[in-house]
Amino acid sequence: MNRNSHEADHLIFTAGTQIVIRKDVYAQNDRIAHPAGAVGVIVQSPVDRSHAYRVKFADGFEAPLHHDQLVRLADFKREQIQSANTPIDEGLYDRVIYRCVIGSRAYGLEGDESDTDRRGVYLPSAEMHWSLYGVPEQLENEATQECYWELQKFVLLALKANPNVLECLYSPIVEKITPIGEELLQLRDSFLSKLVFQTYSGYVASQFKKMQADIRNHGTVKWKHVMHLIRLLMSGITVLNERQVMVEVGEHRERLLSIKRGEVPFEETNQWRQELQRQFESAYEKTDLPERPDYEGINDFLVRARRLAVDAGL
Repeated sequence: MNRNSHEADHLIFTAGTQIVIRKDVYAQNDRIAHPAGAVGVIVQSPVDRSHAYRVKFADGFEAPLHHDQLVRLADFKREQIQSANTPIDEGLYDRVIYRCVIGSRAYGLEGDESDTDRRGVYLPSAEMHWSLYGVPEQLENEATQECYWELQKFVLLALKANPNVLECLYSPIVEKITPIGEELLQLRDSFLSKLVFQTYSGYVASQFKKMQADIRNHGTVKWKHVMHLIRLLMSGITVLNERQVMVEVGEHRERLLSIKRGEVPFEETNQWRQELQRQFESAYEKTDLPERPDYEGINDFLVRARRLAVDAGL
């Protein structure tokens, strides 16, 4: 279980982020240039976590480091406070107010080998939230493929139109929901705004850049990533046109699975992507979604939930 605070949008730390290295960094002569615990600054971010960051230290020395070899300075300081306390996640899984299934099983794209990815929201008690040690922004259990965001973190990500978080609110597979969770779902349309266009476009551009790099470096692409890029564009179009997040892909299932299996030439798939991109931009021009989500309504809900959390139970 990972009790660290993570960015749930959550893949890449941006250039300029101060970090602490988790391992010694060596110079070319095999001497330690900077020991574990040294502070550096990210000067170049990768397109995904499988590639390295470029980190610069105060003396000008630079080194490539992967995501698991560094931690944000703010998170490192928080870890030092929390390490002196009893486990802060004790009992927090009992405070999950909403749990759903996302990923391939929710999309209708599952196969025999597919995992069951569970996501959701938890509401910590006020006492834990107010304590010196605070509470984690998310709970993770890699063994069971579970991840739960703390309520405030979840709504902030949803207000930014994070695709993974919005999909949680519209998942067709809900496994647990409390009365507070029901209130959250009733407000799900309040998170939708024209910001969906910018956020989804950013994800698509990032994935497309990665595909171009794969073709350039390896002569092929990861077809699963191609499939999800297409699916994300389709979802974005649906949000702008129909004011709801498309999770289950329905009639597009077989065509998408053909892409995942690598049965469709990249040129043909890329033509579909380009056509969907045009539709996405056209939908943005015509959408009747508001310019901004309902910050006031969501804030009222969050304050109300916090007041309920003063009680020991949910």
